[in-house]
Amino acid sequence: MHATSSFLIVANRLPVDRTIGPDGEASWRRSPGGLVTAIAPVMQRRDGAWLGWHGAPDEELKPFDHEGMHLIPIPLSSAEVELYYEGFSNATLWPLYHDVVAKPIYSRVLWDAYRAVNDRFARAAADAAAPGAIVWVQDYQLQLVPAMLRRLRPDLRIGFFLHIPFPPEELFLQLPWRREILEGLLGADLVGFQRPGGTSNFIRLCRRLLGQPNTRHEIHVDGRIVRTEAFPISVDFASLDQLVRKPSVIQRAREIRAELGDPVHVFLGVDRLDYTKGIGQRLKAFGELLTDGSFAPGEAVFVQIATPSRERVEEYRLLRDEIELQVGRINGEHGTLGQPPISYLHQSYSHEELAALYLAADVMVVTPLRDGMNLVAKEYVACRPDLRGALVLSEFAGAADELRQAYMVNPYDVDGLKRAMLAAARATPDELARRMRSMRRRVATYNVDRWANDFLSALEG
Repeated sequence: MHATSSFLIVANRLPVDRTIGPDGEASWRRSPGGLVTAIAPVMQRRDGAWLGWHGAPDEELKPFDHEGMHLIPIPLSSAEVELYYEGFSNATLWPLYHDVVAKPIYSRVLWDAYRAVNDRFARAAADAAAPGAIVWVQDYQLQLVPAMLRRLRPDLRIGFFLHIPFPPEELFLQLPWRREILEGLLGADLVGFQRPGGTSNFIRLCRRLLGQPNTRHEIHVDGRIVRTEAFPISVDFASLDQLVRKPSVIQRAREIRAELGDPVHVFLGVDRLDYTKGIGQRLKAFGELLTDGSFAPGEAVFVQIATPSRERVEEYRLLRDEIELQVGRINGEHGTLGQPPISYLHQSYSHEELAALYLAADVMVVTPLRDGMNLVAKEYVACRPDLRGALVLSEFAGAADELRQAYMVNPYDVDGLKRAMLAAARATPDELARRMRSMRRRVATYNVDRWANDFLSALEG
């Protein structure tokens, strides 16, 4: 039995994925993704534990260690995956928190499952935490955990960080269980958001719905003070900067351009396949640039990586069909034999391959309709020590607050998006270097370590 931990991460998923080797043996590898990248190093330094679901339904696993991390698996049944994860988390909260880009589903059955799973996570955290431990709860799937955990363990120091946007009151008020969510979050000592607007929205809602008084960013709850603050998440700048300088990555970037037919301009999109990411808008803009004759045949290509996401959710299946139809239409109209203008890839990629793609791309196009942060934009900047490359960035991404030298766009404005993509493609080397140098300075200074340290310092202070 592993001793209780003085530092505990509570997240929907463990930071590992199970892989099956050629010999049929199962093993674990660190998961890709922003949350893991951000927190795993912090946890390793603090000799902490990570509590979460291991990714397979109807299976119970004992706690285990991996790469210096103690991992505590929380079981979920197939029904809970459907109702709590695919249901309330991703069919109710996700669209509601992303400006209702898709219609949220409000179902009491989904809510009951969400509450039950949150209770299981809270109880497991109460058992795993040492006296007076720091517990850091992550993201929208577990918004009830802070209050549940506080009732079980009032001695703990509890932080919560929301990785997605927090909606304005006129949207949040739609939620039938709005009070319960707010009360759940107020169980924390510190509630962190990506942007100051999320903080303001939360404070206003607590005041309006719960009557909780506040002094600036402090909410007074049952004799306690709950602090709320924006902590924009970032990337591991140093490791990405080092990775992209490797001769193998530089060579692979050259090979990618050659495989694409050595076009003058390579545009790149890298996203989870999600309706909030604005993939259709950027492909439409690119297709129209080809139709307009802004690019000669073979002059520009668009590489769109759309990593698989929530494949069992109907909205996502429909989106995939829609995007693939759009790609096929543009390639059919503008492609030549062996040279499609859009390379669309519905699969996941390794860190090295992504770094090579970033290095190969002249223009990175990041056009979410709504995004908490968008770490891809920051990864691209970190992977351009050559000071080449341009970033076209949606105003509705959290990263827009920081990466002000990007080519800013409203993704709903296709004409504006076309103008920005053209301007980025035709910018002079001096212009590119000026913009990229400024953005790299920002990402290097406000890196993932600083994000985690700022949050934990505020929580422990």
